[in-house]
Amino acid sequence: MRISVPLAHAYRLLNHGPLTLISSAHADQRNIMAAAWAMPVDFQPPKVAVVIDKSSHTRQLIEASGHFVLALPGQQLAHTVLQLGSHSGRDIDKFAAFGLHGASAEHGGGLLLDGCAAWLECKILPEPAMAERHDMFLAEVLAAWADDQAWCDGRWTFADPALRTLHYVAGGQFFVTGDSLVIEQS
Repeated sequence: MRISVPLAHAYRLLNHGPLTLISSAHADQRNIMAAAWAMPVDFQPPKVAVVIDKSSHTRQLIEASGHFVLALPGQQLAHTVLQLGSHSGRDIDKFAAFGLHGASAEHGGGLLLDGCAAWLECKILPEPAMAERHDMFLAEVLAAWADDQAWCDGRWTFADPALRTLHYVAGGQFFVTGDSLVIEQS
C-alpha cells in the first residue's frame, strides 16, 4: 500500500542512489524513461536533480508541463526497466507496450507506477543554464510516497524483497539494494 512520506524525509528515498524511472505527461502525450542519474540536493524545501538528455521525448514533455514523477522500481521490474531504457517514447506508447499501470500524479505531469518502492512528484525550478549546459534539471519535491512493504518509520525496510531498489551498472547488469546496517551513535 502506498503511504505518504513527510517532505522532510523525501531525500531519504533517494539517498542510497537507486535507479529511477521518470514519468512525464503533457496534453495527450505521456512517456516514461529509466534514469540512473538522480539525486537529492536540498532538504527544505526538498529538491532533486536529474539528468535528461536533450534528445529525450521525456525531456520535451517535462519542459512543456513543468512536472514529472520520479519512481523507484523494485527488482521485480528489472526486465521492464531495461525495456523502458531501450525504446523511445516517440516510437511507441511505453505504457501500453509494456503493460504499465498506476495512479495519476496529484500535481500532474506523470504516473505513480505500480510495482515501485517509492514515488516523488516534482516541479521543475527555472535553471535554464544548467539544463542547456549539462542536461540537468533541478526540481522541488511536492509530494512523496513509499510502499509500506519497503518503508517504515522514515526508513527503508524492504520487508518485501521484490521491492528492493535497483542500481544500474551497464549492459543489462543491475545490483539490488542489500541488507541494512544500523550503527548506534555513541
